[in-house]
Amino acid sequence: MRSPWLNKLSVILGPRPPVSWLFLCVVSLLALITVFGSSSSSSFDSVTSTWVPESYKNYRRLKEQAAVDYFELRTLSSGASRQRELGFCGKEIENYVPCYNVTANLLSGFKDGEEFDRHCEVVGQGKWCLIRPPKDYKTPLQWPAGRDVIWSGNVKITKDQFLSSGSMTKRMMLLEENQIAFQSDAGLTFDGVKDYSRQIAEMMGLGSDSEFLQAGVRTVLDIGCGFGSFGAHLVSIKLMALCIAGYEATGSQVQLALERGLPAMIGNFITRQLPYPSFSFDMVHCAQCGIPWDKKEGMLLIEVDRLLKPGGYFVLTSPKSKPHGSATGTKIRNMLTPLEQFPEKICWSLIAQQDETFIWQKTVDAQCYSSRKQNDVPLCKGHDASYYQALSPCIIGPSSKRWIPIQNRSSSSELSSAELALHGVSPEDFFEDLQGWKLALKNYWSLLTPLIFSDHPKRPGAEDPLPPFNMVRNVMDMNAHYGGLNAAFLEEKKSVWVMNVVPVTSRNMLPLILDRGFPGVLHDWCEPFPTYPRTYDMLHANGLLSHLSSERCSLMDLFVEMDRILRPEGWVVLYDKLGAIELARAHATQIRWGARVIDLQNGSDQRLLICQKPFLTK
Repeated sequence: MRSPWLNKLSVILGPRPPVSWLFLCVVSLLALITVFGSSSSSSFDSVTSTWVPESYKNYRRLKEQAAVDYFELRTLSSGASRQRELGFCGKEIENYVPCYNVTANLLSGFKDGEEFDRHCEVVGQGKWCLIRPPKDYKTPLQWPAGRDVIWSGNVKITKDQFLSSGSMTKRMMLLEENQIAFQSDAGLTFDGVKDYSRQIAEMMGLGSDSEFLQAGVRTVLDIGCGFGSFGAHLVSIKLMALCIAGYEATGSQVQLALERGLPAMIGNFITRQLPYPSFSFDMVHCAQCGIPWDKKEGMLLIEVDRLLKPGGYFVLTSPKSKPHGSATGTKIRNMLTPLEQFPEKICWSLIAQQDETFIWQKTVDAQCYSSRKQNDVPLCKGHDASYYQALSPCIIGPSSKRWIPIQNRSSSSELSSAELALHGVSPEDFFEDLQGWKLALKNYWSLLTPLIFSDHPKRPGAEDPLPPFNMVRNVMDMNAHYGGLNAAFLEEKKSVWVMNVVPVTSRNMLPLILDRGFPGVLHDWCEPFPTYPRTYDMLHANGLLSHLSSERCSLMDLFVEMDRILRPEGWVVLYDKLGAIELARAHATQIRWGARVIDLQNGSDQRLLICQKPFLTK
């Protein structure tokens, strides 16, 4: 039997109070708590645009939780039921890379090498599910130790594949129980990677590879990078080496390089231009990379020319010293013959040849292009399109405003006023962007550090981890702008590298980012990113969600893709408008991320969402 006061209340409100009334009551109560709480601590909890990391205390966490509860109540009051968590994908696709399906490409009519290319248009709308890590997956070792030792269960190559591989692979890698150790002093066809790097430097007229920077070489595109040994050495001498290799069903070069904490992405050198603008790299390197340079009427070399900056180098190492009767030796000789003739048609000169290594240099003399023969490769006309366009039969000449020899470029990431002017950026804007990111990074780290470097429960089926239990080796900045976050990491001397992604629908600042010596790529976020699962430790995006809201993209597709490329226990940091952050948090909950919203208390409608992907095995 109900009490008299309940009967009176039911007369006033009816037998069942409306959801909107309950929502109003709860929000009013939260508002009162917030007002009274802020009145007693107003001197501490106001966070201005210049963030003060040490000001975050327990009261801040309470107010963050209040904001989270507020968002959930708004969702309930609108009549929308909470979305269910996504299920798990089957074990057979634990290493799945979308857009690369040779069988489907052949059925769609692609041939002559195009079937190995990236074709996102062939991928149908599949069911949303979360890709689980392999059974023996373990959190990677701390970098730089993890650069030379990885867990064999984290990559696709198996013990049987390793044992059946050639002697060169066995010299480069040692399989020890559940680990793969990479030998820094072995590999390629030389006594060691260090000797090989020194040989290249001496062929260029330098005393040692430590003088690469003085010669203008800061960025290297390593095609078919094997297991990343050459790139690992270049990184150790402060060069940015980006590995690209085609998609492989087993024993992936790109997956191994990324697992070692080295910059890498899937890039097919077959029928399309790579997603980088002209004049992107100081050196392009190919050591037994398997590219048929003598095919397609030289268009693969023309693509290398497009990517090289004036004065840049193309280094080709091919084992031509085979017995004359061998089929391999004949094939190599047939490939190298046109390479001795074609480079002159695109204003390259062979500056050195030693053993199996050839080095060409792209000219810095603009007159070379006007003095060529009439039947040489023509100059391009019009705009340089560089997002998976068809290979071009023409070369980019000196008429481009970015035609600057590598020896004349800035040796640091802080570009000169003249260089910034080429990109349409004012020095004031550039400086303000850098200062803002330095403050933002300090704030991110103040929020993440207690979580990254603190104890956490033992992972299912894993042994007790050694400290630090989590770490960040690489970061993908999904909307990189000027590359300011990358510059802030460098200034703070943090041992991470950043993949700077510039969305194709935004202002193209990728040339500026590459001129700063940072790795970067153009990408359409309505499509999957060309990498293997579990290859990034942190994903960051500033304003990307609002930018994509007007595109054809599905935000849920984006979050499922982010989950695919993020390693277990990896982090996501999103900074955006309140509405976008609300929606993002709902999606984060669906894909089982831990998420919390942070109000910066700076009077704007911007919010910060910090998420962590859990270590889930089933």
